[in-house]
Amino acid sequence: MNDHAQLDPSGSYHFQVMRRALDLIDADPHQSLDDLAAALNMSPAHFQRTFSGWVGVSPKRYQQYLTLDHARHLLTERFTVLDTVNETGLTSGGRLHDLFIRWEAMSPGAYASGGQGLTIRWGWCDSPFGPALVMATDKGICGIGFAAETGAEPTMADLRNRWPNATYVEDVQTIRPLADAAFGAGGDVRLALIGAPFQIKVWEALLNIPTGHVTTYSEIAGAIGKPRAVRAVGTAVGRNPISWLIPCHRALRKSGGLGGYHWGLPVKRAMLAWEAATTERENEGAA
Repeated sequence: MNDHAQLDPSGSYHFQVMRRALDLIDADPHQSLDDLAAALNMSPAHFQRTFSGWVGVSPKRYQQYLTLDHARHLLTERFTVLDTVNETGLTSGGRLHDLFIRWEAMSPGAYASGGQGLTIRWGWCDSPFGPALVMATDKGICGIGFAAETGAEPTMADLRNRWPNATYVEDVQTIRPLADAAFGAGGDVRLALIGAPFQIKVWEALLNIPTGHVTTYSEIAGAIGKPRAVRAVGTAVGRNPISWLIPCHRALRKSGGLGGYHWGLPVKRAMLAWEAATTERENEGAA
């Protein structure tokens, strides 16, 4: 199946409602719950249930997370200095809903050969951020792409073009439990990083950004020992093939700007908002 239309629609539906609401909020961030619901042709109760069911907070609170100022707030309140993150113990507290992520870098030769000799299994799965294309080798997940903004065919072409000489096999039965773990159903997650050595260093640094926190491209450059390579770091962040699990969405500009995002800025904003809301909810539950 290369069409994601048959997927469980719940997560995609919630994301699409959020995506439409995001545009409305950008146009007027002071709209009431009733106004937003009316613009979306939904009752206020249905609108509230949709958002609360998706992320566990009220639409009013979620509006605050979706504003462009939220990124600047994160830099002020939840900024991570990667040089000291291990010493502070931030990485020991729960990685994406208490998932334990193990990763292994493929040999440089596997990257240089375009994946020749690799068998990559793939399948479309639902996610909190719309339809997701998940790919994996026998060592773990090697690719996650999101189609809500880019479309299904470009997303597939994008990931396949990274390893053009690999053999691709559609295998939803194998992929689905990996996707379930990746998007929060629990269990260990294994990653197979296929990239150039510099890219893998950048992706390893991204894995050290705790859930609900952010850092900057310049911090990442410093953490990998290349403080002047900010532009190259930005390129490597953008080439991260395992979006969400390798959290490139947590990398921001020093100014508080979101920077780019390979799968569309609305998806990046949704991820930051989703994580912030989830972190807040979990903190309230622990209090």
